[in-house]
Amino acid sequence: MNIKLAASCLVAGALLLPIAGYTTDADSNRTAPKAYAKDALITAKIKTELAEEKLSSLVKIRVDTDNRGRVSLSGTAETQDAADKAVLIAHHVKGVTFVKSTIQVKADK
Repeated sequence: MNIKLAASCLVAGALLLPIAGYTTDADSNRTAPKAYAKDALITAKIKTELAEEKLSSLVKIRVDTDNRGRVSLSGTAETQDAADKAVLIAHHVKGVTFVKSTIQVKADK
């Protein structure tokens, strides 16, 4: 029984290994770890504030920050007001120098 469990875990781990390769940061070419940590902190602050707004459409917004404090917002929002709110939240986070939004507003069905 223990051998089957161990073998199952080994196979599952081997199958999940390729997925781990895709989880790397798209902008991993950083000049210094300190800059990377600062960017990650800005991104985390924005995501936290978006979550605190408790608007379900703000959860579907992706946040990326480069090494100069420039933030890129993408994804979908249910209304233009929600998209504008996300941009406003990002602008007010300390360390943000510029916000680019490509958030798509869902059409009403």
